[in-house]
Amino acid sequence: MLKIEKHKIKRKLTPSKNYFLSLARSIIYQQISTEAGNSIYARFIKLFDRMKPTPKTFLNISTAKLRSAGLSNQKISYMTDLAQKFLDGTVNPKLFKKMSDSKIKEHLVRVKGIGPWTADMFLIFALNRPNILPVGDLAIVKGFQRVFGLKRPPSEKIMRKLAKPQDGRHTHLSLYLWQAMDE
Repeated sequence: MLKIEKHKIKRKLTPSKNYFLSLARSIIYQQISTEAGNSIYARFIKLFDRMKPTPKTFLNISTAKLRSAGLSNQKISYMTDLAQKFLDGTVNPKLFKKMSDSKIKEHLVRVKGIGPWTADMFLIFALNRPNILPVGDLAIVKGFQRVFGLKRPPSEKIMRKLAKPQDGRHTHLSLYLWQAMDE
């Protein structure tokens, strides 16, 4: 059985205070390098002139300005859908504390551009939920392969079986696997 010592995990989780921004950030970083994501995100934040990025403040920024920050038309449409769904109550963060992880995922994937991976990242990094295992994340798959000495990338079924002893603490395991890939 894999023993993970909590103090050896370098990354610490802090809950988000701005769920809209957390999800918008996830959309910005989709399918691009971390370096490109950092650059676009920094330019995106500058558009708000010290205002707090909210659904309303986002919708008040022109498409031209969003494009100048490096956002594609597709990502702008995803973020617009996100902002509108926050404002119309389709996404209601006040309910998150009472909702199970799977209900939050169901809630979030109603937004264009948010799928299971983005929902998992939100559950881990914004809500700090303790039992999330993002089996669709390539670094997690490779982390299982490396840590458990597997000859080939494991299937979801194998990853869940290997993670079973960590049940209730899958987020901690995920952080450990990501760290193993970083080292």
